Amino acid sequence: MPCFSCGARQTDPVRGASPWKRGVRGETQVLVCPECQRAHDLDLDTCSECGSVALICRLGEIECRSCGSVRPARADQRVAAPLTPSLSKELSDDVEAALNRVLGRVH
Repeated sequence: MPCFSCGARQTDPVRGASPWKRGVRGETQVLVCPECQRAHDLDLDTCSECGSVALICRLGEIECRSCGSVRPARADQRVAAPLTPSLSKELSDDVEAALNRVLGRVH
């Protein structure tokens, strides 16, 4: 999944915690790359209880990692990021390369 803001692709992680962060925007889980995390105008959804942007979306719920508040996701407000043909092709190529690495195929 690319960064929702700039479209940068996440590479295979090195050991340790990933520098990429999760967030919620328009009721949808998004990833934010390290560069975009420095921006203060990412327009991420915030917790209605504490105002934090440390939200995760899972199984139809939005949970705040700061205060623990959980609420149902509003399905009618979810906004899916469109896949452009070039991004779709790039994603397809990335998946094929990952499968080849995992399955030991050489091309």
